Amino acid sequence: MSKFKWQDRDVAKFSAGGKALEYACFGPPPNKAPTIVMLHEGLGCLALWRDFPQKLADATGFGVFAYSRAGYGQSDLADMPRPLDYMTREAVDVLPDVLNQIGIHRCILLGHSDGASIAAIYAGSIEDHRIRGLVLMAPHFFTEPMGLAAIAKAKLAYETGDLKSRMAKYHRDPDNTFRGWNDSWLHPDFKHWNVADAIDYLRIPVLAIQGQGDEYGTYAQIQEIEDRIYAPIDVVMLDNCRHAPHIDQPEKTCAVIAGFTKRLQDIEMANVVIA
Repeated sequence: MSKFKWQDRDVAKFSAGGKALEYACFGPPPNKAPTIVMLHEGLGCLALWRDFPQKLADATGFGVFAYSRAGYGQSDLADMPRPLDYMTREAVDVLPDVLNQIGIHRCILLGHSDGASIAAIYAGSIEDHRIRGLVLMAPHFFTEPMGLAAIAKAKLAYETGDLKSRMAKYHRDPDNTFRGWNDSWLHPDFKHWNVADAIDYLRIPVLAIQGQGDEYGTYAQIQEIEDRIYAPIDVVMLDNCRHAPHIDQPEKTCAVIAGFTKRLQDIEMANVVIA
């Protein structure tokens, strides 16, 4: 396995958490600009970010690093069965290795869905002064009946519809990908899953983005952040948007994130304009 190399837009692999993971880089390397590290959703991967990483790099001037976690895309398969605390394990056992290998100096963690939960758990569990902000798209901190119902619907689509064949276009083993996510969320004990206490320990600015029509979570997830956080929080609720803001409202989502990164840069440079 080759060592990590920042190479613009080329897909390569590196080793983190004992697994070979695919990744791609966009824009300047960490020694030239801050880095946005992208953490995909429960059925996502590097390829399914589509052109959004490049759009972020262009809009922010930051470097952007996106990768597929174990069990996703063309990365090594996940060990099965996955433990019900798999997001916490990903945050505290694997993500530190990823960040160290990239060689980040200043970083924003950008997560979608499961990835947003992982980002929040990391920032709330590990003191890492390189992390300057969080972008949480459609995060979940606890289960909701409507979200579990949507996940049960996805199981039916996988077993009887064309979801498996569609996933096979992006994941080397769609069964490993789907079962690792779906079996965990639909496990009887998972209804008690709750990682909201991570919010209590966040001390960096947060941008929370959610679609008004999100089928996997309600505004209660965002309100949990607003009620518990001690750090600055910006909330954006998008109309005509379901669970994936970067797909349903890509231009608006990119602009909101770019504005957030600009404010963080202004703060760091002590150049905040007060009206």
